[in-house]
Amino acid sequence: MRPPRGSGLVGAAFGVVAVGAAVGLAAERRFMGRTRERQDDAVVEPFFALPADRSRVVMASDGVPLHVEEVGPADAALTVVFLHGYIQEMAGWHYQRQDLGEDNPGRLVFYDHRSHGRSGRGAPENATIDQLGRDLETVLAEVVPEGEVVLVGHSMGGMTIMALAQSRPELFGSRVVGVALISTSTGKLDELTFGLPSVVRPISRVVVPLLSRGVRRRPATFERTRQLGSDLVFLIARRTGFGDQHVSPALVQFVEEMAARTPVDVMAEFYDTLTTHDRLAALDAVQDIEVLVLVGSKDLVTPLEHSQAMADLLPSATLTVVEGAGHMVQLERATLVTSQLRSLVERARERKAVRTG
Repeated sequence: MRPPRGSGLVGAAFGVVAVGAAVGLAAERRFMGRTRERQDDAVVEPFFALPADRSRVVMASDGVPLHVEEVGPADAALTVVFLHGYIQEMAGWHYQRQDLGEDNPGRLVFYDHRSHGRSGRGAPENATIDQLGRDLETVLAEVVPEGEVVLVGHSMGGMTIMALAQSRPELFGSRVVGVALISTSTGKLDELTFGLPSVVRPISRVVVPLLSRGVRRRPATFERTRQLGSDLVFLIARRTGFGDQHVSPALVQFVEEMAARTPVDVMAEFYDTLTTHDRLAALDAVQDIEVLVLVGSKDLVTPLEHSQAMADLLPSATLTVVEGAGHMVQLERATLVTSQLRSLVERARERKAVRTG
């Protein structure tokens, strides 16, 4: 039987990636056992198991069920809504949920994006940033119909906030009084290098789209391949997620597990919308509210220059660069990020009080 058209290119692309990965894996494999097994305080953290005061399902505009959890009083005057990143879950806000839940600035709302975590699977054609923006609008309408809101987005979550700002700018300043854009970008993600040497970059820009299309055609094959490479996946999670390569192995495994719980075809379905994302104009809607732009100096996924570009267009925004941290800065430097979010909420309250007083 003749192989499907294009399968040779996909196979070649996968081979290029596999060879490069094997070189790195061979160099580090002898250290993996000791790395995973060393004493690690984060091992005892109840990842994926924090309690909620209330849980509910909100139906998106196309009928996809979105899993939502709340912490804190339902009648709070202010609600902080957290939006997680690509191939993650609401659990990615583990430390912020713990700490802010103990010293609550209001009500905390968390939800899993469509096709992620405990939310329902969306149609492939709706795996877009625009649809995620509509999902956020639905969650706000159903869960936070009244009161002030601070939106906190990490990576794809920040892009989701921008999509809402572009489609519903009137919400910002009236309902939404503060925004945190953490490890995110307004666009040009198709130009990312992930720290690869310059000689490899042109190849990677061909290989990654080919892999994405291959995964969508034959997800089961790629899912089996992923399960075989646990050490490689650990190394990738550590490399792309964290700036400190001596970071807690339990944190790396946590990020690895969130990715492993995301089907490979979902990863592929969102690829196009991430690389074509362009929301620079959306920043106009947040000019007159409190904005925190926060990024790790070693972020390989949404590099510092992306956050700097946003801050340049938002002169009143607070730009915080976390030295030495990577993309998963809210886990790697949890205390600092939580402190910055508390300050953002306080500034938003003060600005609102001045306006209304």
